[in-house]
Amino acid sequence: MFVYPDIDPIAFSLGPIQVAWYGLMYLLGFVAAYWLAIQKTKQEWSPLAHDHIEDLIFYYAIGVIIGGRLGYMFFYDVAALFTDPLDWLTRVPQIWKGGMSFHGGFIGVVLAVKIFSTNAKKDFLEVIDFVAPLVPIGLGLGRLGNFIGGELWGRPTDAPWGMIFPHVDNLPRHPSQLYEIALEGIVLFIIIWWFSSASKPRMAVSGTFAILYGSFRFFIEFFREPDLHIGFIAFDWLTMGQLLSLPMVIVGFSLVIFAYNNKSVTG
Repeated sequence: MFVYPDIDPIAFSLGPIQVAWYGLMYLLGFVAAYWLAIQKTKQEWSPLAHDHIEDLIFYYAIGVIIGGRLGYMFFYDVAALFTDPLDWLTRVPQIWKGGMSFHGGFIGVVLAVKIFSTNAKKDFLEVIDFVAPLVPIGLGLGRLGNFIGGELWGRPTDAPWGMIFPHVDNLPRHPSQLYEIALEGIVLFIIIWWFSSASKPRMAVSGTFAILYGSFRFFIEFFREPDLHIGFIAFDWLTMGQLLSLPMVIVGFSLVIFAYNNKSVTG
């Protein structure tokens, strides 16, 4: 059994400005995505050149931030829209108070990549396949930010690696943030980066990403404490995270099947 360390969520301060570890993880995620994108432009089938990457990452970051925040507000806090719409609207831009949704960020990135592809006159499906391998490192860093902030802890457990989060209670709990770092960050990155290291039919890479992320997230939700203000959605076990991940798996399988039945190879 372990005890969650007392980590200051503020990484450093610049005068009155406090920089949180969580925000710093997002910044590192965007830097990592930029570096990985540069490496991918060296592949002969890459749809993008080096000089496209700065614009791509700009659109990508906007999609993550706006989509992630709106996704949280609609998926996890929509009830407040009807009970106190003015308060809900004023809280939408208050990202510094916490509340981001991967599924919202996913939708935001898809829309942002669509806009980028149109402006750059590139094939959207090829670009979204290009982007998919850039995502897992940012996911892993985001979950590290959650762990440092003592957020999104797991359900009680008697496993020997259970961790007590003193700011929650005295029960040993699954360190579910670390599970997500391992699966959604490290394992997903290794698989998708390897899979995309050779040319694949259009939509095969993005479809595989959707399958794996949705499956990993669905599995980890069994160990993660449901959001207290939502609880279980159905059957006394289905969480919002699982409900949002199921469509990703279904769409992912559909994309992969379509990709290999209509083999238009990326690049």
